[in-house]
Amino acid sequence: MTPSARLALAATALLASTALAACGSSTEGGKASAGGAGGAEVVLRLPDPGNNGFLARGKKDGTLDKALAAVHAKVAWTGSAGPFAPAAQALSADQLDIAQGSITSAVAALAQKPGFKLFAQTAPDGVGEGILVKNDSPIKSVQDLVGRKVAVSQGGTSEYLLLKALEKNGIPADKVERVYLRADQTSGVFNSGQVDAWATWNTFSTPAVANAGAHFLVNGKEIGSDNYAVWAVRNGFADKHPEVVKTFYAYLRDNGQKEKADPAGYLNVFTDAGPTAVTPAEKEIAVNVSRQGAVADVISEADTARFGVVATFFADQKVTKQLVDVKPYLIDVNKLGDGAK
Repeated sequence: MTPSARLALAATALLASTALAACGSSTEGGKASAGGAGGAEVVLRLPDPGNNGFLARGKKDGTLDKALAAVHAKVAWTGSAGPFAPAAQALSADQLDIAQGSITSAVAALAQKPGFKLFAQTAPDGVGEGILVKNDSPIKSVQDLVGRKVAVSQGGTSEYLLLKALEKNGIPADKVERVYLRADQTSGVFNSGQVDAWATWNTFSTPAVANAGAHFLVNGKEIGSDNYAVWAVRNGFADKHPEVVKTFYAYLRDNGQKEKADPAGYLNVFTDAGPTAVTPAEKEIAVNVSRQGAVADVISEADTARFGVVATFFADQKVTKQLVDVKPYLIDVNKLGDGAK
C-alpha cells in the first residue's frame, strides 16, 4: 500500500485493546467452510487503511465489499494500520483476521506463540526504507555510524535495516548504540538531534525527507534488504473461510497493480487536509516509492528461502533467542480449500 506519512502519526493507537474489545470474536459471522455460502455472512476484520492506498479507495468506493459479497462476506474496519507487532497480538487474540506487516516483524512474532500464518508477500522496498540522517549531518557513510546513536524499533524492520547495514560494511553491531523507540514516537527525537540517525521504512521516511531535511544514508536496495511485506491471516480463519481469503488476496493483487500504475490517484482518498493528508512535498516522494515498488503475490519457494535468510540473520544477531522456522507458518493461497497448506 502506498505509504502516508501523516497516516503513520495516527498509528499510535493501532489496535488498542479498548477498540478491539468492541470488535471481539463475535464479529466473525459465518461458520460455513467456504466463505459464507450456505450460512451467515462472514465478517472480515481488517485494520482501517486510513487516507491512502487501494484499500482506502476500496473502503470509500465500496469495491472491496462488492468483491467480498461474492463469497458472502464483508469488512469490519478495526483500529488503524501500522506496525505489525500489535497486529500480530490482535491476530493471536482473535481480535483481527488479516493484517499486513514485514517479514522481519513476522519472524520476531513467530518466535513467540503465533496465532497466524502468512499467505501473501510483496517484494522488499528498495528505495523507501533505510537509514536516515539529517542533511547537515557529518555522517557520510555507514562507517561514520560507529560510536553514534541510531533510533530503531526493536525486533522488526528498523532494527533489521541497521544491523544489515552494519554487517554489509563489516562493522560489529556493538559499535553503534541502538536507541529503542516506537516508530511513531521517533520523529521528534530525530529532528531534535537526540539521535544521530534513524533506521525506518517508507511510512516515516517520506515526511522526514520531504519536511525535515533528511536523506537516506543507505536504502534497502543498497544494503541487500530481504525485508518483504507480508500478509498474515488468523489461524482458523483460512480453514473456515478459504474463499474469503482467496478473494481478498485477488483484490490485493489486482488493485495493487492499479495503484502502482497511478500512485497519485490513491493518495488523500478521503481528505487532502488535516493530519492524515499527504502534503504536496510528500506526494512526489510517495509516488516515486510506489512506482518502484511491487504488488502482492503468492509466496514462492524463492520467497520462502529469503524468509529463511532473514530468520537466520535475526538468530545470528540475537534479535531472536533461537532460529525461527518460517515454513510451517506459510500458506499457498492458491490451494486454499483443497486440503493443501
